[in-house]
Amino acid sequence: MKKGRPKFAICCCVLLLSAANLRAEMVVQACFSPQARCSVHIIREIEKAQKEVLIAVYAFTSNDLARAVAQASKRGVGVQIVLDREFDATNEKSQGRFLEGQKISLKRISGTRLTAPEREAGLMHQKFSVIDRRIVLTGSYNWTHAADSFNDENLLLFRDAGPLAEEYRKVFFQLWERKP
Repeated sequence: MKKGRPKFAICCCVLLLSAANLRAEMVVQACFSPQARCSVHIIREIEKAQKEVLIAVYAFTSNDLARAVAQASKRGVGVQIVLDREFDATNEKSQGRFLEGQKISLKRISGTRLTAPEREAGLMHQKFSVIDRRIVLTGSYNWTHAADSFNDENLLLFRDAGPLAEEYRKVFFQLWERKP
């Protein structure tokens, strides 16, 4: 063996072991509408989805976002959506019917009912998505044309966010199991 090669091999091993121990750090990106079209960021993440897209949003009227979700489903990505029951029933632009027509698993629920029976249930007012168990999208941003074009809204994108994504997944499935 030539002189210097053992040292080189040892250095390579150390570097490989160090790289294996490194974990990707969570990256956070903020988007504010109407200045920035936050839907572009959402669509980009949905287009990159490989296994799972979970969506819980109060209002879903955006044609562009609905088409992106439908395309992900057609690619074989598992998609589940929770919408607010009252909003979906009363807004003719809600995408619930379109998404169901695309064979996407969708539930409509109300918010948590308070203990007094005469009180109305609240809203299912969540606004988040979890993609591939590592990306979280959340904020005030509803998935609507108005949120993109007129309203002051915010969207936070967390990438490489496995533990945070698991917390959001737990909440998503609590919503999913709730009775309408």
